[in-house]
Amino acid sequence: MRRKVLKGALGLALLPLACARTSAGEAAEGAKAMTKDIVMLHGANEGAWCFDAFRPVFESMGWTCHAPDLIGHGARAEDAAKTLVGVGIDDYRAELETFLKTIPPDPVFLGHSMGAVLAQLLAAKGLARALVLVAPAPRAGILPQTEAEKKLGQDLMGLGAFWNTVINPDFDLARVLTLNRVPEAEQRAVFDKFGPESGRAFFELFFWMFDRTGATAVDTKSVTCPVLCIAGADDNLVSVATVRATAAAYPGATVLELEGDGHMLVLEPGAEAIARQIAAWIPA
Repeated sequence: MRRKVLKGALGLALLPLACARTSAGEAAEGAKAMTKDIVMLHGANEGAWCFDAFRPVFESMGWTCHAPDLIGHGARAEDAAKTLVGVGIDDYRAELETFLKTIPPDPVFLGHSMGAVLAQLLAAKGLARALVLVAPAPRAGILPQTEAEKKLGQDLMGLGAFWNTVINPDFDLARVLTLNRVPEAEQRAVFDKFGPESGRAFFELFFWMFDRTGATAVDTKSVTCPVLCIAGADDNLVSVATVRATAAAYPGATVLELEGDGHMLVLEPGAEAIARQIAAWIPA
């Protein structure tokens, strides 16, 4: 009898502690659910600057925006001609994983072009609560879908052993492939922000079938978060067909095809409206 009374008393004594732990746990889960962090990953030759139109839209809706510059890009482009030699997709991914440890867990990933491949690689590790792929470059397994994409691969082959070098942007080429929907009067100013890109990264993106490291191979079945894929109908670099092929691996993915937009839809006229569409799609 005495033992039962003691056990009962002990249970009552521990009840407040158990309730406190439950409340703390619920508070932590609630804080996690309410976290509104979005990580925006730029594409090849770009930098965090390409999200300058998106950032104020998200921030006005209460989002905390993170837009890191990859190695040798944007604000880190000094001596890029040297620092980018031999740098690959896995180097970008590893650095981003380290960066993600400094911010709240389970952010939304928004990747543009090459950044969309990096976003998928990170999401496959269970690090995202939602995935937005804007004009996503092809990951391993996706073949060129159009004649223009095939020609781009041929042009790269004509550069020789480009994977051992860095590739500088070309204005005449950019005007056709990436800046075609940017107003002509603004094209030069946007282009002047572009910087070199690692030849190895380009090799891993466009010639993944020869890449023994499988740097752009995504375990798509491990991506369990909601996925939104956005294509510009006038994108001359990443076709609508490639965006659809990207989305096909993710059951239930939403595909948004935008008439009148090109590859740089993150900064083209109407970019703010696109950001609002993205924000409206993001699951609560």
